[in-house]
Amino acid sequence: MNEKIEAYVLLTAEIDKVEKVLKEIRKEVKNVKEANAVTGPYDAIIRVEASNLRELTRVILPKIYTIEGVIDTTTAIVIPKE
Repeated sequence: MNEKIEAYVLLTAEIDKVEKVLKEIRKEVKNVKEANAVTGPYDAIIRVEASNLRELTRVILPKIYTIEGVIDTTTAIVIPKE
């Protein structure tokens, strides 16, 4: 069984660059299923899907983290339902 991995990336961005960062993420990261600006301790929450953990950690996350304006990310992997 080859289930996809889903994760939420909690993102902190430079002041006044949140929308620019989200636009770039939506354009450059094909695995993004949803990306929204939010209030609270983070500036945005991004829902991503990957075929496996390796793709998530070696392909998707580095693409997000290297976008200009991104300060920090925290990733929460969704626990699959039994």
